[in-house]
Amino acid sequence: MKGIDDIVAFLKEAGTYYLATDDGGQPRVRPFGTVNLFEGRVYIQTGKRKSVSMQMHSNPRIEICAFTGGKWLRIAATAVEDDRREARKRMLDAYPDLRGMYSEDDGNTEVFFLTDATAVLSSFTECDETVTFG
Repeated sequence: MKGIDDIVAFLKEAGTYYLATDDGGQPRVRPFGTVNLFEGRVYIQTGKRKSVSMQMHSNPRIEICAFTGGKWLRIAATAVEDDRREARKRMLDAYPDLRGMYSEDDGNTEVFFLTDATAVLSSFTECDETVTFG
């Protein structure tokens, strides 16, 4: 893992990653599948009406975990909302199946980019690799 492109490729290969947020001191973890590289930043997507959105607005510190090919990736980051239409459109263009539930102009679709991030790639057979970004 050399950089941000490798992080996005790993998450896409995994298909599902798990996003952890804070809900008033209670950790909440749920599966996610959207990740996109836009303007050199890692983006994720959700709906504004979901509790995960409210949790990220209340406490933007998140963690992501994914597993594939005998390796796992953990990312600790700050999620920052990007309210630009172009950012929402890029995400939905990357995941056209979401267009049945979301639109860049629906008032619900929300994208966040990750900043102050540390990604650690681990396995049982190799040394950890760490990448910081954002």
